[in-house]
Amino acid sequence: MWQQIIVGLIVAAAVLHFCTKYLPAAWRQRIVYFLTRRGFDQDKLAKLFKTQSNCGDGCGSCGSCDTSAPAASSSSSSDSSTPHKRVIKLHVQR
Repeated sequence: MWQQIIVGLIVAAAVLHFCTKYLPAAWRQRIVYFLTRRGFDQDKLAKLFKTQSNCGDGCGSCGSCDTSAPAASSSSSSDSSTPHKRVIKLHVQR
């Protein structure tokens, strides 16, 4: 009987880890919203499911992803109004 309880706890922990890491962000936000409506703490759930806004998601809180801000690192270009394009080179090995 104890073995079944321990296995159940391990499976529950694995499912929780899967949900916090591999589910799409929209699904994780829905889970946080659902559990918040059931009385759980929203801040702790948002931290656990990693749904807090950060600099990479375009939240606008830090201003680093603002397109109207001038680029300070590339002042050597004479026309600063054109956006710089980044090219990722892929090397296929066969």
